[in-house]
Amino acid sequence: MAKGDDKKNDRVQNRSLYSRVSFLHQAAAFLSSAQQPVTPVEISGEIVTGPPSTSATSVAASEVRSESEPGSRPATNLQTCSSSSLQGMGRRLATDLRSVSLKTRIRLGARVKQTICKFCDSILIEGQTCTSTVENTSKGGKKPWADVLVRQCYACGRERRYPVVGVRPRRKTERGDAAVDVTFASSDASTPRPQKQKQKQPQQQPSMQDTPMQDG
Repeated sequence: MAKGDDKKNDRVQNRSLYSRVSFLHQAAAFLSSAQQPVTPVEISGEIVTGPPSTSATSVAASEVRSESEPGSRPATNLQTCSSSSLQGMGRRLATDLRSVSLKTRIRLGARVKQTICKFCDSILIEGQTCTSTVENTSKGGKKPWADVLVRQCYACGRERRYPVVGVRPRRKTERGDAAVDVTFASSDASTPRPQKQKQKQPQQQPSMQDTPMQDG
């Protein structure tokens, strides 16, 4: 019975929900990182290179001309799906990831949150969809605990700032108070407090004036 109880305790509750959130994050990251280079498009014997939108419009115009002119050479489109549509699908999956985590009350980790843009739900990939720089606005950059990671999204152009973990020294007043407290604590712990001994007061002898005189 004890072994069965241990197996039940080892099981993760709501495993399917965690699997769904993990799949959405991996799929969004994969679609956002997929970049399609600009492919050449052959139009009536001439190779034209350009962005996907201009290439598509030029191919459509060439097809119209080829249908109107019987002697012209038909155009061949060598273009595949553009990277912008894939990135849009990635943003959609990131939005679904947020909604699923909110509805199921699954708390996302800090690292996972930092990979998703808060404003446009784009997956932030260094060098492809965002840029990261470290800023230090202190005088001369002499304070290492003032480093701030600035991450800018290519899709919306907005920035997010994250503090870089650094050990910040205590202030002079705090260091002085702490030193005084430590010295008092160490002295109290090491040396026992001397106990006050009650001093015995000497007994006063009666004087001659206080003693009554006996008549002979």
